[in-house]
Amino acid sequence: MNIHEYQAKEIFRKYGVPTPRGGVAFSGPEARKVAEELGGNLWVVKAQIHAGGRGKAGGVKLARTLDEVEKIAEEMLGMTLVTHQTGPEGKVVKKVYVEEGADIKAEYYLGMVLDRALEMPVMMASTEGGMEIEEVAEKTPEKIVKVAIDPTIGFQPFHARKLAFGLGLGKDEQKEFIKFAQALYNVYMDNDAEMIEINPLIKTGEGKFLALDAKMGFDDNALYRHPDIADMRDLDEEEPTEIEAKKYGLSYIKLDGNVGCMVNGAGLAMATMDIIKHEGGEPANFLDVGGGANPDTVAKGFEIILSDPNVKSIFVNIFGGIVRCDRIANGILQATEKVEVNVPVIVRLDGTNAEEAAEILRNANIKNIIPATDLKDGAQKAVKAAKGEL
Repeated sequence: MNIHEYQAKEIFRKYGVPTPRGGVAFSGPEARKVAEELGGNLWVVKAQIHAGGRGKAGGVKLARTLDEVEKIAEEMLGMTLVTHQTGPEGKVVKKVYVEEGADIKAEYYLGMVLDRALEMPVMMASTEGGMEIEEVAEKTPEKIVKVAIDPTIGFQPFHARKLAFGLGLGKDEQKEFIKFAQALYNVYMDNDAEMIEINPLIKTGEGKFLALDAKMGFDDNALYRHPDIADMRDLDEEEPTEIEAKKYGLSYIKLDGNVGCMVNGAGLAMATMDIIKHEGGEPANFLDVGGGANPDTVAKGFEIILSDPNVKSIFVNIFGGIVRCDRIANGILQATEKVEVNVPVIVRLDGTNAEEAAEILRNANIKNIIPATDLKDGAQKAVKAAKGEL
């Protein structure tokens, strides 16, 4: 689960991670009121969406008068912001964050993620603050300093010093940075975060460090331990079909392709998407029906896949172990009764009760259902069907 910048900064402040003062607003007059309460003569109005790259897309603007704050907020609210992370459809801005201006002497990048290979959290820092970290990693990876932190010993001063040296900080600046980095580690660990990104982390003219931006993502499986964070969830920022899928215990992620996928098991689902790509197609989704699939959940899976107008074919790839193939077959038939299946459905069922499942589908005599002999055959047929060549 992701949260907005203003919510992440609320959490930061609880742990002593310094941030500029600010407030959220849902209208131009509210934005003006926030700016009045902050005082000063320079403010930043920021669109609040779950995506990076807001500045380049016009979602972060400076204002030097209260009238400008109100005008900018009114222009941002309701606009569709398109960034490299939103996709071409963009995201509608429904709230803005008004923040006091800051005295920026230098900009850095600071973030934390879980390194699954090392099985440890990693803190990263770079002198290239304000840049997209993916671009820095690709073009100048030597400018990213990383430290892996063993949770059994926690964050130590030597971790922070390595990062500080990499940023070229002086002795006095290192003391401030070490306190900042330690507090950020506590935020990450205490809240079961999956990712924290501060871009930019700024150094002010007084040598203080401030989180000028903040992004946080959390482990969904740990949210039961953090009801206060779970309450921060903004469903408006999430894909409606993904929300609907969760209600039925389906693991669904919408993608940009045209070959719908229905698979059991995350590993097989990833392999299915890989082979679709290998055969020249583009998967439209990740959908794992899980081990407890039944006709109702399979039918719901079809409904969700078909709600995407880009889907031109569906590849059902089931290996029957815990979930029986005949259940999947009955789910497919049930789906055809509930929703209009107007695209070719390529079906590869193998494992428990595969023969019974094949018999069920043959007897149904539905023209859109096309059997596949194996994984490769199924992927080839699904890609051809999506291109209108089958």
